[in-house]
Formats: sequence, C-alpha cells, structure tokens
Amino acid sequence: MCELLGFSAARKEDLSDLLREFFSHSEKNPHGWGMMYDPDRRIIKGAGKAYDSSELYELLENISPQDTLLAHIRYATVGKIRIENCHPFSGRDISGREWTLIHNGTIYSGKDSYKYLNKQIGDTDSERLFLSFMDTMNDAISKGKLTERERFAVVDRFITDNAPRNKLNLIIYDGDLMYAHKNLKNTLCIKRYGKGTLIATVPLDDSKWAPFPMAQVIAFRQGKVVYKGERHKGIFVPTLEYITALDAMNI
Repeated sequence: MCELLGFSAARKEDLSDLLREFFSHSEKNPHGWGMMYDPDRRIIKGAGKAYDSSELYELLENISPQDTLLAHIRYATVGKIRIENCHPFSGRDISGREWTLIHNGTIYSGKDSYKYLNKQIGDTDSERLFLSFMDTMNDAISKGKLTERERFAVVDRFITDNAPRNKLNLIIYDGDLMYAHKNLKNTLCIKRYGKGTLIATVPLDDSKWAPFPMAQVIAFRQGKVVYKGERHKGIFVPTLEYITALDAMNI
C-alpha cells in the first residue's frame, strides 16, 4: 500500500533521519514519491522508486528543519506510473487558500467522481477525490466567508460522506490546519516529536507510536489538536475478495 507522512509543529524540527527511513520504504512502494516542505510549501515529486532519485537524495542531505511537512510514497493500484499520478495534489479554492492532499486507499464507491475523468491531469482515483473535495469547499465558500470552525466542518462532512465503502486514509493541509483521518485498521499511527506531532502509515523509529483514532477527522495546528469530528460508521472492513486481490498484487 502507499505510505503517508505528516508533520505539524510549533517550531522547526530536524526530520532528516525520519525522512530517510520513510523514503527507504520505497522498496515496497516503488511507483512514485512526493513531498511538500518549506520554504514556501514547495512540492517536489518523482515517478519511480524514491531511493533511485538523485534529486531526492540531494534534498534529504540538505533539507532544513521543518514545522510543516507532507510526504507520500506510492504503490500503484489505480492509475499508471507517471509523475501526474504522484502525490501530493494541491490547488487553490476560490478564496485563495491553498489545499494539499495525500491519500492512501482506493475509492470503490465513487460514481460522483466520474465527472472529473476529463478534468484531471493524471488518472488516479485520489486526484478525482481531491477535485471533488475542492468543488465541495468552493461550493461552501460561495455561500459566504467561512469561519475556521465552519471550514473544519466542511472537511469533516466531506470525509465522513465519502468514507463508507471506500478506503480513505489521508492527510490534508490548508496552510493553517492539518487534517488527518483513517478508516482502515493499522493504516495510520501518531506520536509527539519535539514540539510537534508526527502522523505516519507505519512507525518510523523504535520509539512508542500510538494508533491514530479510527473513523474520526482530527485537525492540528502547530502540533496540537484544535478540532475533532464525530466518530462515524464508515469503517472499511476488507472482504475475502479484497484480500484475495491484494494477495494477487503482492501487497
């Protein structure tokens, strides 16, 4: 499966060792990689195995301490192996706010996303999910300026509505808040790191990580929880057919 990494903190922390460990997992997730990092929330991506990238190697050797970061390594299940299908996906809403998303999962119940087939740049369900999210946010903004809590409510409702029958493990950043959600067991864990919070698909060091709460959207600012959504019932439970398909793909 794909792997996610998110970091939110009150001060910049050295993440170089954690990033090296994270991207070393590209041996099992060899179909693309990407990262959003400071300065200026820059996004860098590459198709293929992360640890084969000289560009990424040089970046990890010289990356400065970070207070906000998203990273992704891809195992392709939907969409071809090309840079247009690599995460993060980003875009600005009609108010000018920039949103960035990384996703691990598959959208099985996504007929509403078919209208984005001719709009998307790549061919992944994750990009269609992001385009649908942006339209949902823009629709809410068009009715009036959103407060921070209202903005969280839009994110929470979108994820809650799309969770049933879909594998929806993701991290979203809006330039202020970082939102995280999982609805499949053993797909996100969390720990404090310095003055911040790390969220990852699997532990990246030998210290203690806790399971991220199931089926609940949580928003962080500078590493601290600021909003929690209601727990929902859209938990993804793998069927025998699903497990057989994963075995066939050696996932």
